[in-house]
Amino acid sequence: MPHIARLFWILSLACLSPLALGERLRLVTDDWAPYVYQRDGQPAGIDYEVTSRVFERLGFEVEVQFLPWKRCLVMIEQGLADGILDIFQDESRRPYLVYAAEPMSDVEFVLFQARARRHPVRQLNDLTGLTVGTSPGYAYGASFNEARHFRRESAPTHEANFGKLVLGRVDLAITDRRVGHYLLRHLGLHQQIEELPLVISRQPQYLGLVRKPGREALAQAFTEELRRFKQEPAFAAISNRYTGDIGNIPNAVEQHERSTAR
Repeated sequence: MPHIARLFWILSLACLSPLALGERLRLVTDDWAPYVYQRDGQPAGIDYEVTSRVFERLGFEVEVQFLPWKRCLVMIEQGLADGILDIFQDESRRPYLVYAAEPMSDVEFVLFQARARRHPVRQLNDLTGLTVGTSPGYAYGASFNEARHFRRESAPTHEANFGKLVLGRVDLAITDRRVGHYLLRHLGLHQQIEELPLVISRQPQYLGLVRKPGREALAQAFTEELRRFKQEPAFAAISNRYTGDIGNIPNAVEQHERSTAR
């Protein structure tokens, strides 16, 4: 964006918002590695680092609080935080949430199975009679969420779902492709768990800000700065540091429907 337009948005932000530049914004999210998670008690992840860098350029500090996803959504609806990181767009939330227009990243929900107990799943109908491990508060797309021919069984964490998969307590587990492969590396389960080729759904995930005076201007300023940052080598460097796979990180971007939804 031309410098004059960028200055316009920053001035608009300063004028419209009761927030003073330099204020700390409190964002909530859940552990969703490699996008955003806790490492040695500190926030980390691709989308956390990118968000922090973008807000720093706008004159804001970011504090991230990690909570179960359903609790994050309740806090946002009640206005108990300034925003939420890595959320799917949902029209029902617009009365209290302003979305930055540029996605942070893309989620691709896929299934994982134990290598010792393989299932010939090529389409959703092939899940008939099976039990799929899910996460509370996540919506994986209407076709999956509303299907009646298989059972969904929730676990408190993504790690717990993979543990149940290894133990044979669920037949399959669903999560984002990158999240799943991050967990396989982190838990040392590559020899025991594998990804299935069926893609359940794809969605972009965004930064959401609690709707208050000045927040639309802040969301717009964040959007423009994020688009600019995605064109810089620093963006690719952050992505590569967490995934080692620049080619599969969104650029201009190709991703919580978590309707109590991510």
